[in-house]
Amino acid sequence: MAILDSDKLVQDFPILSQEVHDEPLVYLDNAATTQKPIPVLQALEHYYRTDNANVHRGVHTLAERATISYEAVRKKVADFIHAQSTKEILFTRGTTTSLNWVAHFAEEILQPDDEVIISIMEHHSNIIPWQQVCRKTGARLRYVYLKDGELDIAGLKELIGPNTRFVSIAHVSNVLGVVNPIKEIAHLAHEVGAYMVVDGAQSTPHMVIDVQDLDVDFFAFSGHKMLAPTGIGVLYGKQELLERMSPVEFGGEMIDFVQEQTANWKDLPWKFEAGTPNIAGVIGLGAAIDYLNELGMDAVFAHEKNLVDYVFPKLQAIPGLTIYGSQDLSKRTGVISFNLDDLHPHDVATALDYEGVAVRAGHHCAQPLLTHLGASSTVRASFYLYNTPADCDKLVDALMKTKEFFNGTL
Repeated sequence: MAILDSDKLVQDFPILSQEVHDEPLVYLDNAATTQKPIPVLQALEHYYRTDNANVHRGVHTLAERATISYEAVRKKVADFIHAQSTKEILFTRGTTTSLNWVAHFAEEILQPDDEVIISIMEHHSNIIPWQQVCRKTGARLRYVYLKDGELDIAGLKELIGPNTRFVSIAHVSNVLGVVNPIKEIAHLAHEVGAYMVVDGAQSTPHMVIDVQDLDVDFFAFSGHKMLAPTGIGVLYGKQELLERMSPVEFGGEMIDFVQEQTANWKDLPWKFEAGTPNIAGVIGLGAAIDYLNELGMDAVFAHEKNLVDYVFPKLQAIPGLTIYGSQDLSKRTGVISFNLDDLHPHDVATALDYEGVAVRAGHHCAQPLLTHLGASSTVRASFYLYNTPADCDKLVDALMKTKEFFNGTL
């Protein structure tokens, strides 16, 4: 396994060369979105300069080139997550759209007294669609909670039963950074005939994903969290399920033939992709996957783990700093949420920004989790492949300065 040279990699990301408030930028908001390397920027420019045309429609040279490039990315995505077929790869606007599409499928299946199980650590995108579907169908939405900062698997086993129809869980929490045992959960779901849905937004950019080994029914993720442009996402679904699933959007290109009163849909995967797609976004996603494949996802994961192993004890040593989630670093990724003394997270994040450190502050679209934790909001630092131990040191130093400033000792 190759070892990442993050000091060299950072040169591939032009945005990281700037200063903020006369301080070198240290970007630690990667769970929100990642920066884009030069190859991705070049791929977007190349498409718009040389191949800009609609896909699947024209027979002229530009349209043919655009279509070939677009569909080649579908194959790259399938290989990247180890899907069985490109028919199982749907391009969407992002994880939110992908999960809403699955919820639409669930609405066609769920009956009163059926149950959907999600966890308390879910992003709102994996809560609200299920709330709406359960409200419409009369199904019951049930939650599995935490134990020692991790998903309570014993509690989940008690919840899953003959009425369970869907289990929808984040692979990695966007607040706690904990990695959930998706393969085990999928087995539990399938034992009772339930479908397993996974929010992979925080896992796909950081680790090897094998949807066949995990044996999940649906898997959703976004491009912008893995070096690609915004506005492009993926929904993986087992082919036999996507064959049964009705389209969510209707219009051009997803049809086979339209008559005055009826229409027929195209085959998979195109029956789900109505209208002009985000072609440039797909091209950028392909370039991002090429970049990640060249580095190796095992190397990316190991690099982030080394950063967390390095910075976690340093953060723990700061008096008055509380870290949320499991203290077992073997079960964590590069997402660390914390609070400092009784300071408001927005004040802490603003102070860090003046030191050049970009972090997230707020509820991170996970209000039920924060309510469960007894916190209205937190500060979140999240690391990626271009971050360095020096970035970790800058975060710790900036937090110490922030603490001293608000305590009046600086």
